[in-house]
Amino acid sequence: MRPYILAEANWKHIHDQPIDLAILPWGATEAHNYHLPYATDVIEADAIAAESARLAWEQGAKVMVLPTIPFGVNTGQTDILLDINLYPSTQKAILNDIIEVLNRQGIRKLLILNSHGGNDFKTMLRELGVRYPDMFLTTCSWFQTLDKTTYFEEPKGDHADEMETSLLLHLRPHLVLPLDEAGDGAAKKWKVQGLREGWAWAERKWSKVTADTGIGNPKAATAERGKRYFEDVTQKLSGLLVELANLDVNDLYE
Repeated sequence: MRPYILAEANWKHIHDQPIDLAILPWGATEAHNYHLPYATDVIEADAIAAESARLAWEQGAKVMVLPTIPFGVNTGQTDILLDINLYPSTQKAILNDIIEVLNRQGIRKLLILNSHGGNDFKTMLRELGVRYPDMFLTTCSWFQTLDKTTYFEEPKGDHADEMETSLLLHLRPHLVLPLDEAGDGAAKKWKVQGLREGWAWAERKWSKVTADTGIGNPKAATAERGKRYFEDVTQKLSGLLVELANLDVNDLYE
């Protein structure tokens, strides 16, 4: 039993255990090119949350990883078979109920560890922060923590790309098809300049952008690159967990 993983813990061992920070991993269930499983974002969330928490726990941080939410916002993928969508309003309702429990039980700090590009929790946390003023609510996306160009040959993708494929080759190689069966992840670009350059935004209609559901070429992926990236991501995230667990919410600013 890992005492910082709620799904594995039991009442006997944790009923008097102090918890300074709850961590809620949040993924998605969706197609990832031809070669990766639908649960890719969930597998990544589970593994990265658990290893980051282990490293933080060993530094004395009293953290607790909640079970990963397996469904995310997939409103741009409504025509792709079994890409399961939660609307942002549904996500906010789920978050409200979880935060209500934590607040009532005196666990006043929550980190949402996001594992899916379609999820965006900032506006929800603004609203829920007003509703629960004693809670310190924060979010981060693990895939934005490091510069991918120092790890991968094809760093520009963002879905079933070299990075995600390398991670899955490290974490769950038996679930990855041979890379010669993967699509090349070629993606069409916006015609509108502002959208193409990224300073304007509109939702991508996935099946109009990519033929294989991937965005980014996975062909150079290796388990060794995935292992190095995983170790560096979790090391960096563990520092965040330690800081948040030890944070005095009445003394936040320098």
